Amino acid sequence: MTNQTKAFLLTITAVILWGTAASAFKIALAYVTPYILLFYSALVSTVALFAILLFQGKLVDVARLPPKSWALAALLGFINPFCYYLVLFKAYAMLPGQIAMSLNYGWPFALTVLSVPLLKQKLTRVQVVSIGVSFFGAVVIATKGRFLSFGEVSTFGVVLAISSTLLWAVFWLLSARDRVDPVVKLFLGFVFGLLYIVVCSPIFGGIQLPTPVAAVPLVYIGLFEMGITFVLWLTALQLSSSTVRIGNLVYISPFLSLLFLHLVVGEEIHLTTFIGLFLIVGSIIFQETRTKKAGLP
Repeated sequence: MTNQTKAFLLTITAVILWGTAASAFKIALAYVTPYILLFYSALVSTVALFAILLFQGKLVDVARLPPKSWALAALLGFINPFCYYLVLFKAYAMLPGQIAMSLNYGWPFALTVLSVPLLKQKLTRVQVVSIGVSFFGAVVIATKGRFLSFGEVSTFGVVLAISSTLLWAVFWLLSARDRVDPVVKLFLGFVFGLLYIVVCSPIFGGIQLPTPVAAVPLVYIGLFEMGITFVLWLTALQLSSSTVRIGNLVYISPFLSLLFLHLVVGEEIHLTTFIGLFLIVGSIIFQETRTKKAGLP
């Protein structure tokens, strides 16, 4: 088996696992609060990342990190997993899975917008058009095509879902500046994030043991949304001779999410969700292809 074939199989596995995340969130939230979901999934992910680093022989790299990297990890851990997943899980608790997932998928445009004040970059015409189309797609999804109102959809839930894209974009921009091994960096971030979660737990009603039924989706989310899947994706990127060839497969993930939400959770998928998601994903692909043709960073 060639490295490219291995990369393809790893990518498909990661995409399928990410595609199940929205369904797992909705199932877990039927049994526990967003904060309990945050604690146990972050705990499982931290343990999984520790085991991966132990297997890879990289735990020693953690101890060798300079104080600057530890300080950044403390900040990144506050953003993700603490703030990002708390906001995201609350959005999923208040919205249909298809709406929360689709709105959260617009994070590349949040990244583009935040690059203007944070990195002093200028928006190109292509980026402005793409952001406009993506925003329209988000409005279609959030209003279910009824543009004068949000209908039965929670406005606060929509705000939370959009806020999660901003948090992820800030996390991405700050994380990109640090050259530490990605898995080491993610592990440290989760260690700090777990610390914040425990310290702040009294504010959110404390931490209780989940029922055996609830434990299954909690463990699943910790392993396959937060932990192992990220490592699979990184390994695929390292093995592939062309990141573009495997990177494009990621765009399958949100549509798989809709399929799983319908088959597993039983959500009726609205036509407007498909239309809005096509607009968001299409504008992302349009922006990336035009940017690469123009030779822009």
